[in-house]
Amino acid sequence: MKFALKSIVAAAAFVAMGAASAAATTVNVGDSLNGLQLISGTGKLSFSVDLMGALDAGNVTVASYGAGTATATKDAFGSYSEVSATAQVSSVVVDSATNQLLSVATSGGATQTSPVAPSISSGGSLTVTDLNVDLINKKVYATVIGANGVGTLSNYYLWDIVNPVGTDTFSAGAHTLSTISGLKITTAGFNTFVQALGLYKSGKGALSVVTDFGTITTTLTAQTAAVPEPSTYGLMALGMVGIGLVARRRRAA
Repeated sequence: MKFALKSIVAAAAFVAMGAASAAATTVNVGDSLNGLQLISGTGKLSFSVDLMGALDAGNVTVASYGAGTATATKDAFGSYSEVSATAQVSSVVVDSATNQLLSVATSGGATQTSPVAPSISSGGSLTVTDLNVDLINKKVYATVIGANGVGTLSNYYLWDIVNPVGTDTFSAGAHTLSTISGLKITTAGFNTFVQALGLYKSGKGALSVVTDFGTITTTLTAQTAAVPEPSTYGLMALGMVGIGLVARRRRAA
């Protein structure tokens, strides 16, 4: 009975150690995990057709913010044909046991500015930057900076991802991750947009019909982490020996 109990305890400890080893680990650009180093990456938010229509209705302009790069192209009729914001990946969160990507964070974004327009807007601005895409819980957080009393809201829960999210892994090479689509704005996020842009009833109505804010496309580049040369290990060993000799002499004295 005692042997069985010890075996159960040992097994439980082994399982606990396994669970602990499968921890979510943050890997910043330049850092390494499981023999892989994160080199670079980009995240691109492409606005949906409906969102571009809402921007057209309020004559909203789009500009780059921080390290982000905004692209806003109009057709011959003066309507938006493409709007996107591209930012550099700053870090990823990885399951250290499986190398599954759990979330991706970027740095930079875009600013939307609404002019004063009768029945549409009293004027305002809204910056969405530093996205953090939670691939497991299918949520997107961001830093939101808004006019009209909004201020700066960090790690703000902005969108839900309503479409399926693929499973991607942290691996060597340059990879395009599964596209994130179906961005549904939260109720609080919608109200923040309305306040920051100073939207009146007509402007608010144009924004309310946007059920999908766009898609997020992410690329990552990683490489096999450099392994120290054998000579480096030799120097480290000599250093340890030297430290040991110094400590021994001090004790002898």
